[in-house]
Amino acid sequence: MPRARTRAPEHIIEHWVPGIAVIRQYRRSWLRGDLVAGLVLAALLVPQGMAYAKLAGLPAVYGLYATMVPLLVYALLGPSRILVLGPDSAVAPVVAAAIIPLAGNDTGERVALAGLLAILVGLVCIVAGIANLGFITDLISKPLRIGYLAGIAVSVVASQLPSLLGIDVSGSGFADDLTGLARNLDSIDLLSLVVGGGSLIFMLVVRRIEPRIPAALIVVVVTILAVQWLDLSIETVGSIPSGLPEFSIPSPNSTSDLGRLMLTAVALALLSFADTSVLSRSYAARTGEHVNQNQELRALGAANLATGLFQGFPISSSSSRTPVAESAGSKTQLTGIVGAVSLGVVLVVANDLFADLPATVLAAIVIAAMVGLVDLAGLRRLSRVHRADFFLALTCFAGVAIFGVLWGIGIAIGLSVLAFLWRAWHPYDAVLGRADGVKGYHDLTRYPEARQIPGLVLYRFDAPLFFANATIFQERLIATVQDSPEPVRMVVVAAEPITDLDSTAADMLAALDQELETQGVDLAFAEMKDPVMDRLRRFGLVERIGHERFYPTIGVAVRSFVEEYEVEWVDWEDAEEDLASVSAPQSPIA
Repeated sequence: MPRARTRAPEHIIEHWVPGIAVIRQYRRSWLRGDLVAGLVLAALLVPQGMAYAKLAGLPAVYGLYATMVPLLVYALLGPSRILVLGPDSAVAPVVAAAIIPLAGNDTGERVALAGLLAILVGLVCIVAGIANLGFITDLISKPLRIGYLAGIAVSVVASQLPSLLGIDVSGSGFADDLTGLARNLDSIDLLSLVVGGGSLIFMLVVRRIEPRIPAALIVVVVTILAVQWLDLSIETVGSIPSGLPEFSIPSPNSTSDLGRLMLTAVALALLSFADTSVLSRSYAARTGEHVNQNQELRALGAANLATGLFQGFPISSSSSRTPVAESAGSKTQLTGIVGAVSLGVVLVVANDLFADLPATVLAAIVIAAMVGLVDLAGLRRLSRVHRADFFLALTCFAGVAIFGVLWGIGIAIGLSVLAFLWRAWHPYDAVLGRADGVKGYHDLTRYPEARQIPGLVLYRFDAPLFFANATIFQERLIATVQDSPEPVRMVVVAAEPITDLDSTAADMLAALDQELETQGVDLAFAEMKDPVMDRLRRFGLVERIGHERFYPTIGVAVRSFVEEYEVEWVDWEDAEEDLASVSAPQSPIA
């Protein structure tokens, strides 16, 4: 008996800590690209981290903490060599929506709750990764993600417009932000509008012309110099505290906050990994690598856990910073380490570097990031190809914009499940016929010229049979028999789409067979899959219906019916064969 192969200890370690494998295989030729990419990345990470901290309802320095820590953790545990983790434009608003109602204006409490939320997200991801649940993000459909992200974008833009315009507005939602903005239009600070609006326009134009140019970094440098040289009277970010993030276990004022944050943590874990998984797989496909999604989930969890323990807030992958690292020459996660060390240097010796950064520029950076979340092309495509998915996306968008980010997440997940259940509950069905010149049997609504075999109904139901749709199947099939233009002698269910059935469906089939029998109609099946056939056999339905009523193909079922009931039926393929045999030249008689 062959012995099972076991992994060497070093391979087991590398499986859980992929960074070790990168170190062992590192090439000197990669070093220059990783160093340059790390420095370029750090220059971009500082303003974005500060902006996303503001978006999360926290002081700017905590955005740098939440940027530095996950870079170091993912460099060791992340399976992708190119992915960049950090504060995210889609995650930060959810953090704010979760912690601000609980902490109010207490900054210390907000920081503690944000750290606790990051820890919870990390634990959820780690447990899910160990349980091999990397597939779970498939529950969120693309239309829902499009609508959800568009809703977040509109909500955040509404909340950031006052800062962009230099207006002090205290709102608690999309409607309040717009109302407050409308009431204070006469208080717009012209200088803030020019600086912030100009920065926003510049970033949007540069993104459209050449996305690889670090437009955010350019506006940060230019506006800081403008404030210093021109002595502009404008609100600035101010100095950030000096020093590296400290290890601390968050301790909120109320233990009841833990339960309130748990649901948000699950939603954030799902959304963060959905984005991380898509981005990771996209880059893996381009580089010809294989990325284990469960390892990706565990790495994301570890990064969030460490970030929460070092004064950060929940993070995700970045679809804007990752391409910057790649275009700058990044080869491995050493890029992330260089970026993190550079941030550490800024925090220790250059904490006043961004003191003169105008607050309106941070708002512009956030708004520019939000514009990138709106997938107008995706919405237009959905409106053309699938109207139901289009309205699903719009409903999710409205839920986020009107009811807030947290309710929007609940609406998105709920709609996703309901959409799946509805399609399985009310699937498409069809009566099949035979169209001349076309192989097989096809939907009469698509092939109106197709002919039906007299006395035979070929019925297709495009879903598994289970408790929710069993009655619908029975009612539709009986109605089809009753609406037939000729008396029906047999119904053949084209069973290939029926991939499963439960006990409720089995009881329904038994009742259906009895009901049809009283009407003088035989029930039969064609092209049924073996596992479903085994299930029917265990329920005793094969014996009840009869082994001879289960046909391998629809064609065999039709021929059997025509022969058994002596129906006058000429198939077009048989007619062509007869014509060919008659018109073929006869062999001369010897």
